Amino acid sequence: MANKNIIAPYSASPIFDENSLPDKLRNAHSTKDGTWGLLRVLEGEVELVFIDPPSRRHVTINDPAPIPPQAPHLVRLTGPMKMQVEFYRDYPLTRDKPAE
Repeated sequence: MANKNIIAPYSASPIFDENSLPDKLRNAHSTKDGTWGLLRVLEGEVELVFIDPPSRRHVTINDPAPIPPQAPHLVRLTGPMKMQVEFYRDYPLTRDKPAE
């Protein structure tokens, strides 16, 4: 029986590794209004750095990171990795949205 709570992305980036990750993602950028990102690490790990308000999140295979609409952020490498960003119209995780 399919899980009705699964949220499907409407788009996704290519899969990047430590050599192919574009400068655009290594420097401050944001998603459009109404677009949530979900940073998924497929191998290794990365650090997701939010600019305003400042915070950092260690992202691993078992711990994807949601990216709110229009939140300035960048990806910082910590070693070899493979990652992809999925794009959603709503909060991308099926569990309840964490308290802010």
